[in-house]
Amino acid sequence: MSQSKVYSSAEEALKGVVSDGQTLAIGGFGLCGIPEALIAALRDSKVKELTCISNNAGVDDFGLGLLLQTRQIKKMISSYVGENKEFERQYLAGELEVELTPQGTLAEKLRSGGAGIPAFYTATGVGTLVAEGKETRDFDGRTYVLEHSLRADVALIKAQKADKAGNLIFNKTARNFNPDCAMAGKITIVEVEEIVETGTFDPDEVHLPGIFVQRIVLNASPEKRIEKTTTKAVEGA
Repeated sequence: MSQSKVYSSAEEALKGVVSDGQTLAIGGFGLCGIPEALIAALRDSKVKELTCISNNAGVDDFGLGLLLQTRQIKKMISSYVGENKEFERQYLAGELEVELTPQGTLAEKLRSGGAGIPAFYTATGVGTLVAEGKETRDFDGRTYVLEHSLRADVALIKAQKADKAGNLIFNKTARNFNPDCAMAGKITIVEVEEIVETGTFDPDEVHLPGIFVQRIVLNASPEKRIEKTTTKAVEGA
């Protein structure tokens, strides 16, 4: 009988998987759909010299910002990093390597890596700093830049629901980068809000099949912090 994919805690799910110097793909879009418990457990594991592939770098005290505070990240491969002052400080001080990547290109780098495609051509970034030092080629009169795909030693992702075989359903915007990160990881660990028996889902409901998922951990009550809130005074209040 095969070993269960369900682990008792985020700490147990990371045990024997994460180590110094690894490349990690971490899901989420801003603070939406980030694997909160897995990131906290990664901080507590004290692994260091990490390269993190993520749409964002969290905020100062949440998400990947926790790992920046503890100096566990040596390099970020991201598309948006504007909400984190510690990220800015480390980068400007030369303490953090940064590889800024257009958002669509980052998604395709991960998706292609997971699909076994080593590189692809895209028009995005041609004629900008993004294309410096990279191979270019013309197709039908237009210039394209060659982008190499991304693979990760470990992917940490967040889904709304999983069955015990690892088939996943994501909640709205959380679907943006999480499936791509999952596909790119050699080992993928998913944090979910609900776990159901295998066979519960209609196959048409499944967003990502369980073949991409090796470990599952339940976090039924995530914080789901909002990056910024804008409020307006109510007249007469």
